[in-house]
Amino acid sequence: MTKKITHMPQDISLHQKSKILKIQFDNGQSFDLPCEYLRVYSPAAEVKLLSKPETGKEDVNITEIEAQGQYAIRLTFDDGHNTGIYSWDTLYKLGENYQQKWQTYLKKLEEIGYQRDQNKAAKKQRKITVLYFNYLVNKLYKESEEHILPESIQTTEELLHWLQKIKLDLGYLLADDNVLVTVNKQFSESFTRIEDGDEIGIIPNSPNPPKKG
Repeated sequence: MTKKITHMPQDISLHQKSKILKIQFDNGQSFDLPCEYLRVYSPAAEVKLLSKPETGKEDVNITEIEAQGQYAIRLTFDDGHNTGIYSWDTLYKLGENYQQKWQTYLKKLEEIGYQRDQNKAAKKQRKITVLYFNYLVNKLYKESEEHILPESIQTTEELLHWLQKIKLDLGYLLADDNVLVTVNKQFSESFTRIEDGDEIGIIPNSPNPPKKG
C-alpha cells in the first residue's frame, strides 16, 4: 500500500552561494533550509545510526538534486554524501521543526566538546566593493566604496542594515523597501551570503528618492 503524501512541494530552488535549499509547499508554507542542516539530518541509515553528531559540515553544499519518483529527492553533497532520500514529508518536517532540531544539534555538539567555526578568527577578512546607482550617487556623493565587513555581517540583508546605520541621516535611502541588491551582478535574496571579493550593487527601485520618514 502506497503511503499517502501529506505535503507536496510547488517549487524547489537551490541557492548555492548562500548554501540554502528553498522549498515552497502547496499549503503556502515556505522553508529556507541550510545545506549543513540537511546534511547533518540526512535520513540515510549510516547518518541516523551514528552515535555522535556529524561534525565539520559548516561549509558543506549541495551539488545535485535528483528526483525520486513523485515522492522524494536525493541530495548529493560536496563532501561525497549522496545516500539520503528526502521525502516531501521529511522535508516539510525538517522545515517545520527547524529551530528545535537545530538547537538539539548544537547541544549535541556542545556535549562532545565540538565548536562550530572554531577557526573563524583566523579566516581571511572579507573585503567587498559597494556600487551605488541612480540618485544614490548624488545623494551619497560617491559611485562606489570599499568595506571590510565585520564578522557579524553575513548576508545582504545584514549588510543593508549595517550600511543604513553607518550612513546616519542618509540611511533611510537604503531601507529594504527602497532598494534592490545585486551580488556580482545577480539579483540577490535577503539571505544571500557575502564573501570576500564580492561586488555589491545597490539599486533604487524607484526613479525618485524617498522622503525621510
